Amino acid sequence: MFTCTHVDQIRDVTPSAQGCEDCLRTGDTWVHLRMCLTCGHVGCCDSSRNRHATRHFREHGHPLVTSREPGESWVWCYADEIPVS
Repeated sequence: MFTCTHVDQIRDVTPSAQGCEDCLRTGDTWVHLRMCLTCGHVGCCDSSRNRHATRHFREHGHPLVTSREPGESWVWCYADEIPVS
């Protein structure tokens, strides 16, 4: 079993927007929301057309996201491609 090597990058962050920051700017829609645990950027999931959460990881190197969906409280590491417990 692998262990995430990026948990030291988790910060106490505030969500950057109530929805996907980038989709709101362009008037687009999303399926689910993810929040970066390094800076608070809110982006759409990979089931959404634009995949802004993944794009944020690729552009900024912030590897950890959490779900912004009600009732969900998981963390995913893009860099290690594993859930974080």
